[in-house]
Amino acid sequence: MISISRMGWGAVVVLTCVSMLGARDKKEKPKPKSDEVDSGSFGVFVKGQRVVTEKFNIEQENGISVVKSRLEDAAGSVSQKSTLQATSSGELIRYEWSDATSSLTVVPNNDFLLEKMIPSPGAKPAERPFLMPSTSAILDNNFFIHRQVLAWRYLATNCQNEASGLKCQEGPLEFGVLVPQDRTSLRVRIQLAGKEKVMIRGVERELLRLSLMGEEFSWTLWVDGNDHFKLIRVLIPDANTEVIRD
Repeated sequence: MISISRMGWGAVVVLTCVSMLGARDKKEKPKPKSDEVDSGSFGVFVKGQRVVTEKFNIEQENGISVVKSRLEDAAGSVSQKSTLQATSSGELIRYEWSDATSSLTVVPNNDFLLEKMIPSPGAKPAERPFLMPSTSAILDNNFFIHRQVLAWRYLATNCQNEASGLKCQEGPLEFGVLVPQDRTSLRVRIQLAGKEKVMIRGVERELLRLSLMGEEFSWTLWVDGNDHFKLIRVLIPDANTEVIRD
C-alpha cells in the first residue's frame, strides 16, 4: 500500500453527528441536519489491477466537518478505517484510525499534536507528541480522500476564480502534515499545473492538474473544477499506482 469546498477548508469540509435524545417524559428532539459535501469511492490500481477500494463520505454540520473513510477488499471486508474531525477553519479536533488489531488517535494538546497508539488489544497506549499546530494537515497512509482535503485547502488558500478562470499565486504552497500511521511529520508542496484533458474510464474530461511533492515522492492529482473540485484521479509513478474515482 502507499505510504507517505467545496472551495475552501476555510469554507470547507468535515462533522460531528450529535444525537440529542430527551428524557422519557419529554418529547424526542430531532437530530440536527448535516450537509453532505462529498461521498463515493476510489479504486486503487497497482499495475492495472484493483487492489483495494476506498469508500468515503464528507459531511458538515454547525461549522464542524467530518471525513470518514474505510478500505475494503474485493469481498467487502474492511481492513482499515479512519475518521477526521476538524473545524471549518481547518483546526483539527480529532483523528482516529484502526485496523483489525491496532488503533490510534491524534488530538491537539496546547501547542502540540498528541498521538496515542494502541499496537494490539489490551496493550498500553504509546504516546508521542509532535510540535505542530492544530491547523496541520492529516495525510495518513492509504486514504486518498485526505489528499482531496489538502487540495481543497490549497485552492482555498492560494487561488481565486476570475473571469478568465481559476488563478493561483505562482510557485508551490508548502504545508506541514502529519502521517499518523508512520508516526512522522513532514513538509509537502502543492502547486496547480493547469487544465488538462484526461481519459477517465474511456471518457475524455477536462480537469485541473495539481502536483503534490515531498522530499521522497511526487504525485499528480486531477480535480474537477466543474464539480466542487472533487478528486478524480491520482497517479503515483514510483509505485505503479493509479487511483480513480468510481
